[in-house]
Amino acid sequence: MRSGRFEKGLTEAMRELNASIGFDRRLYREDIEGSLAWAKALEASGILNSEEEKRIRDGLETIRAEIETERFAFSTEMEDIHMNIEARLTALAAAAGPKLHTGRSRNDQVATDFRLCLKRVAGEISSELSSLVAAVVDVAERYVDVIIPAYTHLQRAQPVLLAHHFLAYAEMLLRDRDRYLWAADQADSCPLGSGACAGNQFGMDREYLRQRLSFKRLTHNSMDAVSDRDFACDFLYSSTMLLMHLSRLSEDLILWSSAEFGLVVLDDSVTTGSSMLPQKKNPDACELGRGKCGRVLGNLVGLVTTLKGLPLTYQKDLQEDKEAVFEVIDTVKLLLPVFHEMLETLHVNRDRAAALLQGGFLEATQVADYLTRKGMPFRQAHQVAGKAVRRAETLEVALTELPLKEYKALDARFEKDLYPAISLEAALQDKDVVGGTAPRRVMDEINRLRKLCE
Repeated sequence: MRSGRFEKGLTEAMRELNASIGFDRRLYREDIEGSLAWAKALEASGILNSEEEKRIRDGLETIRAEIETERFAFSTEMEDIHMNIEARLTALAAAAGPKLHTGRSRNDQVATDFRLCLKRVAGEISSELSSLVAAVVDVAERYVDVIIPAYTHLQRAQPVLLAHHFLAYAEMLLRDRDRYLWAADQADSCPLGSGACAGNQFGMDREYLRQRLSFKRLTHNSMDAVSDRDFACDFLYSSTMLLMHLSRLSEDLILWSSAEFGLVVLDDSVTTGSSMLPQKKNPDACELGRGKCGRVLGNLVGLVTTLKGLPLTYQKDLQEDKEAVFEVIDTVKLLLPVFHEMLETLHVNRDRAAALLQGGFLEATQVADYLTRKGMPFRQAHQVAGKAVRRAETLEVALTELPLKEYKALDARFEKDLYPAISLEAALQDKDVVGGTAPRRVMDEINRLRKLCE
């Protein structure tokens, strides 16, 4: 590639800086698919004859087999996957090999490869997320009768079903699944035939290329086609949101598995020990999930920062997109099976869940609601309930144990029917709305989510 214009070769340091073969070799299958389609289009346009197209096709299939059986000799002398494949193809297909790049630039070639890759991977991750949502639903159904405190400001707020808490994460993961499907759609435009920046000069049938490579649509501006990396940012954004949700789930499980909470036990298969402390069972899967969120977010911010000052069209800065995206792909694909295993083997301590309901005056809102149903304006009822909490604190009793005479001293509308009205069971049944924690509604959601995961 340099022999025409350049008299001198690259220095070793520059060659190392310029090379991307160390990471973009993973695009080999997409590069070969794109080249097979391109060869057919060249044949249709008369640039290749049928024999030449066959030689190229056979050569590319040989290269695919060599790479997949680890017999391909990647060379750092050729900076990227495209040149490595082209050099080997030239050796295999003789005079036909050098014709393959006619009318094609590495600019539209790599954009095509990268879009094909992200479209495929985003679809794979969305499928894995369906499986992870199903694992969350399984945990919810397994412990559908367990009640725990819900927290706001990390202070006990109201009783909820533990299943309701887990299903909140199912909702997050479903949104993540949809975001990956959206990211796949954003990558689903074919830039092949855009050339270096101005379009193709040989009248290539881009619609044929689109169909052959199973893209949903064509790009419509050659300059945008070779410089656009929005689809990569969309993939990284989807991944950042997923990792953020896994990080929040991790934080809950880390807290709940501590001795102070003791609510859950993580399986030995997803926990580690200490080099010094024999008793330790560390929630490292959760901590690594939480920690890797920062790296994934950093890759998103890094790529957006790289893109923000680039003039049109292609710049070598765009080579920085792949390492960031490939690292994120590897991170997500590493984490999802671990979280699946962690949820499948999760054990909930029912006795500890019951103990966590003691204290914290979880019934306070029910007391206010009781008065509201008796005709008192809620703001006034809220004040009376607050006074009941203060009185119960003084007497060191729960609201369910505060004597009726104490309630009546606060308001004459309190009667014996207060106690069943502020029980845990009543607190749950009260929330009988779509999205509420009433047992019937939670089971409805379990059934709905199961169907969405099929």
